[in-house]
Amino acid sequence: MSEQTRAPETGDGFEDTGANGAAETEAGAQPSLQAEKERLEAEIAALKDKYLRAFAEAENVRRRADKEVADAKVYGIASFARDMLTVADDLSRALSAVDDETKAQAEGPVKALLEGIEITERGLGQALEKHKIRRIEPRGEKFDPNLHQAMFEVPDPSVPSGTVVQVVQAGYVIGERVLRPALVGVARGGPKAEAGEARPQTEA
Repeated sequence: MSEQTRAPETGDGFEDTGANGAAETEAGAQPSLQAEKERLEAEIAALKDKYLRAFAEAENVRRRADKEVADAKVYGIASFARDMLTVADDLSRALSAVDDETKAQAEGPVKALLEGIEITERGLGQALEKHKIRRIEPRGEKFDPNLHQAMFEVPDPSVPSGTVVQVVQAGYVIGERVLRPALVGVARGGPKAEAGEARPQTEA
């Protein structure tokens, strides 16, 4: 008898490796995908942080530029304004050189001249105020070194010590800065003056 060919057995003698291999591949891919996800999230967070920092810096630059433009509008004429103060001083001295009685008795060209000087002085003062330039007349106020420059002391026990009792030359401020301090005489000998109100800052 010839030997019969035996068919291959498909029982336990052979392993099905297809499903197991796919499972192992999927299991290996999961840690890799998680790592990639974390990397991308970290990169997004870093880019967001850079964006917010750049936006904040741009806002700061814009605010500084706006302030510089606003300051330039107010303080850009400071040098010109100082020159105009000399004109204002001359007009004031011209009017103060004539007493009230003489002004009242003036007639004709003299009266017209005095009136013209007064009108010019008022017009110049209004023009200065229009550009935020304000005159300082501190008589009776507490001496403030940010606004006033003491020229001498006056013994006067009737007023608090440190009170401005005489103004030699009016001062001016432009905006919140001192354009020119007022030259003053300060009382000495009375009770100490109380702290006054906050004053504009001296120009840097």
